Amino acid sequence: MPPPSGTTPLRVVAVTYSPGEALEGFLDSLAQATTRPVEVVLADNGSTDGVPERAARRPGVRLLRTGGNVGYGAAVNAGLAGLTEGYAVVANPDVRFEPGAVDELLASAARWPRAATVGPAIRTPDGELYPSARDLPRLSTGAGHALLGWAWPANPWTARYRREREAPRERPAGWLSGSCLLVDVAAFWSVGGFDAGYFMYFEDVDLAERLGRRGWLHVYAPSAVVEHEGGHATRREPNRMARVHHTSALRYLSGQYPMRRHAPLRLAFRGGLGARMLLSYVSGRVAAGARFQRTADDVGAGARR
Repeated sequence: MPPPSGTTPLRVVAVTYSPGEALEGFLDSLAQATTRPVEVVLADNGSTDGVPERAARRPGVRLLRTGGNVGYGAAVNAGLAGLTEGYAVVANPDVRFEPGAVDELLASAARWPRAATVGPAIRTPDGELYPSARDLPRLSTGAGHALLGWAWPANPWTARYRREREAPRERPAGWLSGSCLLVDVAAFWSVGGFDAGYFMYFEDVDLAERLGRRGWLHVYAPSAVVEHEGGHATRREPNRMARVHHTSALRYLSGQYPMRRHAPLRLAFRGGLGARMLLSYVSGRVAAGARFQRTADDVGAGARR
C-alpha cells in the first residue's frame, strides 16, 4: 500500500492517562517529524490532570474519551476507528520524534509492501538504545529471558530474544514495541486490531504474532529515531503494573500452547511467572528486568546503513 499523499492527513493516535507535560513535547516534536499534514487523536483513558483537554485546543488535535481506563489496546482501537486504509502512527504520549522520523517510517513502509508495522529506533532519555525489535518469545528464549535476564543481562537467551548482538539495520522482526509504530491500517483491522483482553503489555506481541500468521511483516527502521521516556504507569503504581505485566505474559504464553496436552506447561507458566511477580514486588532489580547491552552510538550506525 503506498504512503498517504502529501495532502491526506496522517492519523496519529496517542493513548493518554494524565500524561503531564510530556504530551506537549510529543506534539511539538511531531510537527518536525513529517512534512505531511497530521490529525492527532488523543484516546483518553480518564485523565484527571487537564492536559489532554488543553492539548485539544491545538489545531489538528482531537480528544476522544474512551469512557474510562479501558487499557492501551482498546484505546488504540477506538482511536483508529473509522479509518480503513492507508497508514497511521500509534505512539505513547511520552515519545519525542526526531526531525523527519515519521517520514523515514513511511519511506521504509514503501520499501516493504508486506509490512503491517514499521518501528523506529527508540532511545531512552539517557541515550541508550532500547531493544524494540525482538523475536517472538518462544519457550526456550522466553523462559531464559524471564528467569535470568534480571540477574544475568548478557545471558544468551536474552541476547537471542532481543537480538542485541546485531548491528542496527532495516530488517524484519518478530515484533516491534507498541510505544511507537507506523501501522498499515487495513492489515491492522484484518486481524481485528489489538486484543482488548490485554489491558497493558504484550498486546503488541500478540498483534505481531497474529499478523505474522497471515504473512505480514514487521520492519525495524533505525533510520527513524524517537526518544521514549517510559515508565509513567510503573512509577505511579509499580505493584499493579508488575501484576498486569505478568498476567499479560501468562495470557500470551498460555495462548501459544492451548491444547489439553499442554496443561502441565501452562501450569508451569503460571507458577514461574507468579513467583517472578512476587519477587518483583520486593526487588527493584527483578522489576527492572534485563539491562540494555547497547548504547545510543549504535543508533547512528544503524541510521547510516
